[in-house]
Amino acid sequence: MTNIDWKEKKNLTMLADFYEFTMASGYFENGMKDKISYFDMFFRSIPDNGGYAIMAGVEQLIGYLKHLKFYDEDIEYFRSKNIFSEEFLEYLKNFEFQCDVWAIPEGTPIFPGEPIVIVRGPIIQAQIIETMVLLTVNHQSLIATKANRIVRAANGRPVMEFGSRRAQGYEGAILGARAAYIGGAIGTACTIVDRDFNIPALGTMAHSWIQIFPTELEAFRAYAKLYPDNCVLLVDTYNVLKSGVPNAIKIFNEEIIPRGFRPKGIRIDSGDIAYLSKEARKMLDEAGFEDCPIVASSSLDEYVIRDLLTQGAKIDSFGVGERLITARSEPVFGGVYKLTAVERDGKIIPKIKVSENVGKITTPGFKQLYRLFDKNTGKAIADVVTLHDEEIDETKPYEIFHPLFTWKRKTLTNFHAKKLLVKIFDKGECVYDNPPINEIRDYCKEQIDTLWDEVRRFESPHEYFVDLSKPLWNIKNELLEQHK
Repeated sequence: MTNIDWKEKKNLTMLADFYEFTMASGYFENGMKDKISYFDMFFRSIPDNGGYAIMAGVEQLIGYLKHLKFYDEDIEYFRSKNIFSEEFLEYLKNFEFQCDVWAIPEGTPIFPGEPIVIVRGPIIQAQIIETMVLLTVNHQSLIATKANRIVRAANGRPVMEFGSRRAQGYEGAILGARAAYIGGAIGTACTIVDRDFNIPALGTMAHSWIQIFPTELEAFRAYAKLYPDNCVLLVDTYNVLKSGVPNAIKIFNEEIIPRGFRPKGIRIDSGDIAYLSKEARKMLDEAGFEDCPIVASSSLDEYVIRDLLTQGAKIDSFGVGERLITARSEPVFGGVYKLTAVERDGKIIPKIKVSENVGKITTPGFKQLYRLFDKNTGKAIADVVTLHDEEIDETKPYEIFHPLFTWKRKTLTNFHAKKLLVKIFDKGECVYDNPPINEIRDYCKEQIDTLWDEVRRFESPHEYFVDLSKPLWNIKNELLEQHK
């Protein structure tokens, strides 16, 4: 089973807001079923007031779009609502996806206001996929972003995703673990994720293992005999410093060392972890186990981890559960999907949504997205949203400007321009090979390293520039003037 197979074995065509189908019926009845439209997915703010988010979920989006189909039971359901014509139901019965789709590759840092998915095609088709486009990309981008914050807080120490039992449903657990791995986690507690996505499954024992034996020492001994080459002992069931760590040391000496192995660690899951880890470190070092890692779990997130390390906690790795898998501090990724253009007689007609809330005014037109890099440092300077057929000439100076405060301008030289949006569907046919998950994870780390430290700050990060090209800004400004 490949990564995409896991998602493709389900048909999710009917996972859509009902109004997608009432609008689709309206388009059909008004003779617009073949009208070509353009939709952008973008988001308005970064979770946790961070400096950037991380794109994820493209692989599952591909799996969904490749298998769009209405079955007989779906048609009967629509017929039972008594609001859809037989002609429209026949259209759905013979439905074939024909859209072009572009997306930013998974693992790429993304920023508010820029298109991260673009759909071009017949209005009915582009409309009814809205819910799943948003659901798929919103969820995994949220978890990948949260995981990366936690990984950065750990400052080089491994982070394991431990949240399956606290996730919002089984797909939240499975795809959340996948997203966490993209964001930098080294593995997951979720076994099915290892089987289906080749993401390492990690974990040793629960408190119940300790409790089922007459004594903690006997529980440790039984486990060490079973897994002498991978022995991590949970030391906080009764008393970390009085029994847990001393019993672990005893078992390491009696069961692990004689078999030619070294202990792989102890885990602390409760109590004052900063204090307990420091005391445990002393005890392990005095016993000759300076190489024995200490793992911490228990309601961790990036803020707790940063505080623990600031307090000098002697922790070598972290298991993070509910606050990662649910992105508890801000559990919504606010991606939206908006109409930006239609075609009339082969010409692209830009469309705009106007609002008194400036943040909700859309950017019209069929677009491309560039990321500009400084050739000397390799660091990202800004993103520029352009018209789809614009080319940024790297051989000439290029002026960027703030799309609202237009007097804020900067002329760039010695830069490299990279197109971020790649085509994943051409007239309904998938034309993109999603990379292996390990490559996505490595790519994510590489791309985050192109961001300035100021953008990666946890508190009040520098606002990364997302600008509009002059031709695109002109179109937007003209439409705003028309709708005054």
